[in-house]
Parts: sequence; C-alpha cells; structure tokens
Amino acid sequence: MRRKPLGRADHADPNPVTVGADPASWTRRSMPSIPSLVVLISLLLVGTSAIVTAQSSDDEYRVKAAFLFHFAQLVDWPANTPTGADNSLYLCTFGEDPFQGALESTVEGKAIENRVIRIRHLLRPEDMQGCRILFLGKAQSKHIPMLLADLRNAPVLTVGETPGFLAAGGMVCFLLQENKVRFEINLDAARSAGLKIGSRLLVLAQNVVGKNPEK
Repeated sequence: MRRKPLGRADHADPNPVTVGADPASWTRRSMPSIPSLVVLISLLLVGTSAIVTAQSSDDEYRVKAAFLFHFAQLVDWPANTPTGADNSLYLCTFGEDPFQGALESTVEGKAIENRVIRIRHLLRPEDMQGCRILFLGKAQSKHIPMLLADLRNAPVLTVGETPGFLAAGGMVCFLLQENKVRFEINLDAARSAGLKIGSRLLVLAQNVVGKNPEK
C-alpha cells in the first residue's frame, strides 16, 4: 500500500471564514487562525459571542478542544464497540491535562445523536480501553509508542500533538503552523481499529496518510 508522505504546511493566507459557518465546510486553505477560530467555535458550541485579544496557549487548547468535539461528530465507531451503562462517549486525556478545564467548559455534556460526551483524565494505561477518543499530549511524548501499543487496535480514536505521532500508530495529530491549528490523519491506523473517518474530516486534514478505500 502506497503511503502519502507527510506534506509541508500550506503557507498561503487563509480566506475569510464567516462566523456561524459549519466547521465541516472549511477547507485547508480557509483554516482560520487561533483567535478567529476561538470566536467561531465559541459561537457554535456555547451559543454566545466572544472576543479574543491574546494569542496564547489557552487559545490553542480551546481550539483543540473544539476540534475534538467535531472529531467525535465525524468519526464512526464499530457497531459492536462497548459502551458504558449510561451510553456516554468518553473523551480522555492521559497524564498531565494541557487543556486546563477547556474540555469541561466547551465539550463535556454535549450530545452526539443519543450519546453524551463525558471527560476523563486518566493516570493508568489500563483505563484507556474505555475511551472512544484519547488525547496524548506533549508531556507523554516519550511514552507514546508504548501507550499506543497497549491499545492493540482497540476502537479508540487516538489524537496527539507531537512529531512522529502518526508514524508511531496514532490516528490524528495536531499541528501548529503560523498560529493556525491544523491536523494530519493516519487513515491506515484508524481503519485497522475499525474506525471510519468521514469524508468531511478528511477534506479538512492538512495531510492524510494511507489510501482512502472509498476513492
């Protein structure tokens, strides 16, 4: 199977994005900067307006939190994926939580069809199997290959933010380029775990590793 190599960032200036537009309709060339995206996501997820004047790490992780919500909307898990007694969709972090409450304030409690997103911050690798989305941050960079191997193709969407995350078997990796949050997708890793990544999410990706069987 021929793999598409990781590409370089598109350095063209983004086109304007209308506040209130569906994030699934963005293209790579119209991906907004962090402050613009925070305003847009705030309107979409919270229903209130927001003004962002600083380009900070807090802004970055609010954007990433919003993207994680849309990943949950645009990924299909196998029909036989185990669920908890309350049918919740668990979005987890492992170890140190770089979101510092952003997941709870922007994502937790939101519904996707008949499932409600719940946030878990894990400290033990054996607890990862109960997650549907698992975020592995920079603090776990040395342990990522081992943590991904522990999942053994479990139906868990693995998301990271460190170089080499996709090569280690991760499924989605955030990039921060020219103050824009972008992401790459390892389609082979997702398919091996039985996950189907929607075409709208693939269009948004900066790069996709692996062949799309639907094309």
